[in-house]
Amino acid sequence: MVNAAQMIRALKLTELVPSETGILPIDASDVNRPGLPFAGFWEHFAHERPQILGLVETSYLNSLDPETRRARLEKFVGYDLPCIIICRRLEGMDDLIQMAAARKIPVYRSDVDTTKLVTDMIYFLNNHLAPRQTMHGVLVEVYGVGVLLTGESGVGKSEAALELVKRGHRLVADDVVDMRRVSDNRLIGEAPEMVRNLMEIRGIGIIDIATMFGIGSVMRSKSIDMIVHLEHWVKGKEYDRVGLDDKTHEILGVQIPWLLLPIRPGRNVAVVLEVAARNLMLKQQGYSAAKELEKRMMARMDKAARDAGDEQK
Repeated sequence: MVNAAQMIRALKLTELVPSETGILPIDASDVNRPGLPFAGFWEHFAHERPQILGLVETSYLNSLDPETRRARLEKFVGYDLPCIIICRRLEGMDDLIQMAAARKIPVYRSDVDTTKLVTDMIYFLNNHLAPRQTMHGVLVEVYGVGVLLTGESGVGKSEAALELVKRGHRLVADDVVDMRRVSDNRLIGEAPEMVRNLMEIRGIGIIDIATMFGIGSVMRSKSIDMIVHLEHWVKGKEYDRVGLDDKTHEILGVQIPWLLLPIRPGRNVAVVLEVAARNLMLKQQGYSAAKELEKRMMARMDKAARDAGDEQK
């Protein structure tokens, strides 16, 4: 479902026929241009989508004789349409507006051309209808990489994020991260409005990062590109020291690269997180230092085997 007022504000629409409930029954980020139905082909008519009328549709309707035009429009509004949007301030749609009003179908007008409206509409619906989840954690941007810090309370997530901000990186959210899936492989995270730009530091209290470090130290939202789970160092536990096995963690159906980072006194967590972000960027470009080491070791073993074979000969 889509809030009509939010859609009007986001797309800068003019309301011609208001929604009675203020809620539009839209559950997918698809739109429809009803050119074929107006031409008489009603099979597979996607009536459950927002209907967008541009120059092509209105020109065709205006070319029809009055009787045929009225019949097509009556059949058009006879479906349960979520809404109708008329583009480019096109005129000659008064009869359609009256029929829609009689059927209580919301009608809007847009000043932009049809292609731009379709693009903006899909973008708005993708974000508005995206699956959402809230997590405990800290989200920071490090060298353009969205790093989500997770771990038990008191492990040092906020302190690590604060050190990253001091080093020129940006805070997105502290303690609570609202996430939404905007595509099959992309998550966006942001802070709730109430605590945006704020951070809790034990022993000090709440601080305003934007006021203290400048507006360039925060950002409103960021894609979640990597998850780093912080935990207190456990003596005797085996931690990954090579990095050959790339681990992932699933959130809202999206697989996100995942690292386990043990914390112990004296360890510079901010520097390690910077290195982790740079290393992820290299992996995304096709280079892995761990695989490079493995390749060198295999090459040396092959050479040693060849040398041993030559000596036996």
